[in-house]
Parts: sequence; structure tokens; C-alpha cells
Amino acid sequence: MPELLTPLWLLGLVGLGAYLLGSVPFGIVIARVMGLGDLRSLGSGNIGATNVMRTGNKVAGVLTFALDAAKGAIAVLLARAAFGEDAAQIAGVAAFLGHLYPVFIGFRGGKGVATYIGTAMALAWPVGLALCAIWALVFKLSRISSLAALVASALGPALAWGLGAGHLVALMIVLALMIFYKHADNIRRLIDGSESRFERKR
Repeated sequence: MPELLTPLWLLGLVGLGAYLLGSVPFGIVIARVMGLGDLRSLGSGNIGATNVMRTGNKVAGVLTFALDAAKGAIAVLLARAAFGEDAAQIAGVAAFLGHLYPVFIGFRGGKGVATYIGTAMALAWPVGLALCAIWALVFKLSRISSLAALVASALGPALAWGLGAGHLVALMIVLALMIFYKHADNIRRLIDGSESRFERKR
């Protein structure tokens, strides 16, 4: 963690603002705008990009992923520009929590993968790119989105350390633990072999 140089009351305001930004449920908004219905009643009921993609509308899925990632990235970049690295990390965690537990829809949010990647990209772009590459590789081999997310997040702390962003290791551990917690049901299905896969194109 970086040295805390910003006054605590300002860090609190940064955290609140980032949390509210992270709470914006872009998956629900996009699904409604594009006529896909209420995302919470479709598929897994999750508000993230994976569930949007399962509606069959790839454009909606990509938009959801991009906007959910942007929540974390924008929060980090604005906080860093205004106050410094300590505020940037606070903003990243707060935006991530906002996505997981959004105040606007009863604290029932997504699993945080896109926001995690966006946050990592803004904090240290080499780490973010490495996470994207690992996610893509595992997904290509397995066609299981949750497995790709779990592998990428588990390797996040090591990537931060190895790519010269040692100050991010503690944060990456915290985010990875929250991703694993939110994927508890997926982990159980992975263990018993019932986790759903995306069909390969013919």
C-alpha cells in the first residue's frame, strides 16, 4: 500500500464517490435499452457482462463489460489526478465494492470481474494487460468464464509483484478474495463438473 498522504476525510469522500460510480448497474441499463428485458430475471440473474452475453446479444455483452471496466478505471484515474496514489487505490476498491453491492438496486450486484480488470488497468496497465491475456487464454481453452476469472484474479498479486507494482499486491489480494467469495457457487459447480460453458462457434 502507498503511504497515506491525503487527509482521511478526503479519502472518505473519494471512496463514497467511487462507490456510487461503481454502483451504476450498466448491465441492467443496457439490457433494458436494447430490449433484452430485466437482466435479473434472465439466465443466472447476474448483472454482469457474462449474463448479458448469454442473452445472445454480443454487442450488449461487450458494452456491459466495457462500461463496468470503465467504472473502476475512471474512479482510479480521477482520484489519482486529484489527490495521488493513496486515493487511487481507495477509489479502485470502492468502485469494485459498488459493483458487487450497488446501492441503487438493493446491494445485489455482479461478481466484479470487469471492474477488477478496469481497476487494475488504471492502477498499473502492464498488470491489467496481463490479467486480460490470462483471462482470454483460460477462457479460450475451457470456454468457462468463471474459471478464467478465478485463475486471472488468483494470479493478480503475483503479476503485480513480478511486473514492478509491488505497492498493489495487498490490494490485489483483497480484490481476489472478494472475487472468489462472489464466485462461491461457480466454484462448487466447477468442482462437480456442472459449470456452464460457452459453446464454440462452428
